[in-house]
Amino acid sequence: MAEDYLTDDEQLEHVKQLFAEYGPWTIGAVVVGLGLAFGYRYYNQHMNERALDASAQFADMSAAVDGNSPAKARQIADGLIKSYPSSPYADQAQLVLARLAIDANQEAGAVGPLQEVIEHSKDGELKHIARLRLARVQIDQGKPDEALQTLSDPPGTFAARYDEVRGDAYYAKKDPAKAAELYKKALGEGDPQSMDSALLALKIADLGLAPASPTEAMMPPATPPASPAAPASSNKAKP
Repeated sequence: MAEDYLTDDEQLEHVKQLFAEYGPWTIGAVVVGLGLAFGYRYYNQHMNERALDASAQFADMSAAVDGNSPAKARQIADGLIKSYPSSPYADQAQLVLARLAIDANQEAGAVGPLQEVIEHSKDGELKHIARLRLARVQIDQGKPDEALQTLSDPPGTFAARYDEVRGDAYYAKKDPAKAAELYKKALGEGDPQSMDSALLALKIADLGLAPASPTEAMMPPATPPASPAAPASSNKAKP
């Protein structure tokens, strides 16, 4: 019999039968849906709270560095790395630890934090920065070949800085010609109005060479002019 023609009592009995058959599944679905919605809201709130806490700790660490409080900055950096190991704040904390070690003339203590950023950071730009700083540390440690190996990856937008530090490595290897070549290349790749370009010009001058302008550094070597042809001899008799 079609449901539209059931009596009120029959319709009520039909509803009871449906609820008895499907009710537990419906209730379960509602409970699961509410649980997922609550869990999602709790997760978002938890992540927001963690992000705010990490940001606050990062601000405190930066203030400690600016305030010349290395012990406090180191303590906060260690806490950031431990509490938020996969966050960008952990990468910045590693760079701060490396900077503090270098400022304290403890270059060996900077190697580990810089390698952590190189190997584990998800930020390509921070990886380049860490490579450049590690290469400078290795040059200071008398390891120019290791510095060149550190800078063996493609430099991306950091080509000028890579070439400058490579030049420093070759200068440390007692190869001034190669150093000058890389300095000139870096000069052509960078901003001619920047302090980096001014420093490169000084490095080139220190090698006893004229500091080429950035435009000249990018130009290929000029082809020497051909020797002028000898004038044709005259067949006319002299008067």
